[in-house]
Parts: sequence; structure tokens; C-alpha cells
Amino acid sequence: MTKTLASLAISAALLAVTSFQSSATEGLSANVAVTNNYLWRGLEQTGGDAAISGGIDYASESGFYAGTWVSNVAWGTELDLYGGYGADINESMSYDVGFIYYAYPDADDSDFSEIYGSFTFTGLTVGVAMLTSSEDYDAGDSIYVNADYALALSNEVEVNFHIGSFSGDQVDAWLGESSVDYGVSVSKDNFTFGLSKTDFDDGGNSDDMKFYVAYSIDIDL
Repeated sequence: MTKTLASLAISAALLAVTSFQSSATEGLSANVAVTNNYLWRGLEQTGGDAAISGGIDYASESGFYAGTWVSNVAWGTELDLYGGYGADINESMSYDVGFIYYAYPDADDSDFSEIYGSFTFTGLTVGVAMLTSSEDYDAGDSIYVNADYALALSNEVEVNFHIGSFSGDQVDAWLGESSVDYGVSVSKDNFTFGLSKTDFDDGGNSDDMKFYVAYSIDIDL
């Protein structure tokens, strides 16, 4: 859910906390992406407007990785800092654990952090993220669980199916209720096309089906 998978991560409704490390190449790399609608766990972060993002990542041969990612959001700027460890158990199974800090320099008392973990078996990934720090909430006050399935149609085309559930005291304060999001996306080359829907319908986010398209570039440094 690194963000070098920007075409997918920028639509984090689909791949939040699936596996940051799995997309990172060994060494230092950068990424740039643009999308018509930045979604995070099915919720619009730019009010339905376009977003431009970019990041820098480092991945070691041992499996450790770290990075930073920045994007515009409706209330200013989002700056993410993260690190973790991911490894293969065998040819079919892998895992990923880490920590991410969401910073919003333009919004007071909005920063928060999470720990996350995921397990992948062939094309199926299950993951969980839990709040660890916030200005107003204690560790464990929100949890996001997700399941994603990636189906390769060819060497160039992949379809991803997603469902996630976001719940807890922090979520109730933000949304007034817990939220379930689900969607499907198709990726080819550097493009991702997707549909996303939630059961949440209030304020700036509706439960209408949302379409997004994203284009990303990864750069070895």
C-alpha cells in the first residue's frame, strides 16, 4: 500500500498496506505520478481533483527499505515517511511489515502514524494497518484490514481486486461511522485504470462509484 507503485498507491483504495517493499528495486529509486483523483481507502483526498505525487525510496538486498512520498491534497500537502522489512518465505509466499508516518504540514494537529503488515500467497494479499500515534487518539484507536487479489492476464496486463474495512474511534470521528471500500483496477505498462466504491456517504465523499486513471514513472538513481 513502496509508493514506487505510484499508479496503484496513489489510488490507495486498492493497495494500501499490501506490500510497500515488493515494488522496490534494490538501491535508490524515485517515482513520479499523476492521477485524476487521489483515493485513500476509498476516500477522496483531493475533492475529486487531480493529484501529482513523487517519492524517493531505498531498498537493500536484505529486505529492509525506507522512503518518502509527497502529494497534494485538498487541505494542502501530504508527506509520508516509511520504512520496513519484506522477504520471501518461498516461491509462493512473502510478507512485509513496517511503519508509516502521515504528515500534513499545512494542517495543524493532523499528523498520524501506523504500523502495517501483510502476507501474500501467490496472487492473494491480506494486510492490516493499526494507528500508533495521533494528536487526539491513542494507539490502536483505528484499524484498516484489506484483501487484494492480483490476476496477471499477460506479461503486460494485470487486474487487481480489492476490499477493505476501516474502523475504530479515529474513523468514527473522521467519518461518523466505519467504512468499507472495494474496487477493481487494470494496469498496463505505466497506466492504471480503476473503479472504487465505499459504503460511506457524507460530506465531501459519496458512495458513488469513482473512476480514476493514473500514470507513473519509476526512475533508478
